[in-house]
Amino acid sequence: MKYKRILLKLSGESLMGDRQYGIDNKQVLQYANDIKSVYDAGIEIAVVVGGGNIFRGLSAEKSGMDRAQADYMGMLATVINCMALQNALETVGVETRLQSAIKMEQICEPYIRRRAMHHLELGKIVIFGAGTGNPYFTTDTAASLRAIEIKADVVLKGTRVDGIYTADPEKDPTATRYDEISFAEVIGKGLNVMDTTAFTLCQENKLPIIVFDMNKEGNFLKIAQGEAIGTLVK
Repeated sequence: MKYKRILLKLSGESLMGDRQYGIDNKQVLQYANDIKSVYDAGIEIAVVVGGGNIFRGLSAEKSGMDRAQADYMGMLATVINCMALQNALETVGVETRLQSAIKMEQICEPYIRRRAMHHLELGKIVIFGAGTGNPYFTTDTAASLRAIEIKADVVLKGTRVDGIYTADPEKDPTATRYDEISFAEVIGKGLNVMDTTAFTLCQENKLPIIVFDMNKEGNFLKIAQGEAIGTLVK
C-alpha cells in the first residue's frame, strides 16, 4: 500500500446517487464497501462528509438568510450524512467512531485530536462531522485541516468526475483532464474543485490532494495501491 493514513473527503451531493436531494442508501452502501476494501488492506482511514445534499449555507445566504446561521444549519446536515455513512460502514462490519466539531453527546463524540488519532491506531475508521465547527469555512477546509491535524499522508477528494479538468466537463465537452497539477496552477487558474483555503492549507503543509471518481467501484483501492487514478495536486 502506498499510504498508511488517508483522509477521504466526500461531498454531500455524492450521497444522493441518482436522486435530486437527500440520501441514496444504495450509493452510501457502495461507498462503505469501497472504504472497507481499503480498510481491509490495513490502511487507517478518516472521512469528512459535506452536507450539500440536505442544506447548503451559501445557497441559503443568497436567499436572504444570515450566513452564520445558514452555515451552522449546514454543519448539522453534515452530521446526518455522517450518521448514514457510519451506519453503512457498520453494516459491512467495520468499527467506526463519529466525532463532531459541535457537541452532540447523544449522537457522537466531540472532536478531540488525540482521541481521533488513538481510534485510528486501534483500527477504527473515524468520521468527522460538523465541518470545522465554525461558520464561513467549508467542509473542504475541514478536510484539509483534519488531515493535517491527524498527520494523514494524503487527502482524497471523491467526486462524481474523474479528476480536475480545464473546465467543467459536464458543461464543456472540450475540457481536458489534468493527470497532475501544482497548487499554484489550481489557484491561479481558478479551478474550483476545492476552495482556496483548503488548497492553501495543504500547500503550506506539503500535503498532496488526489481528486477522483468515487462512484467507480474499486477506484479508492487502486489509489491506495499507488495507481495513477484521477488528478494529483502537489
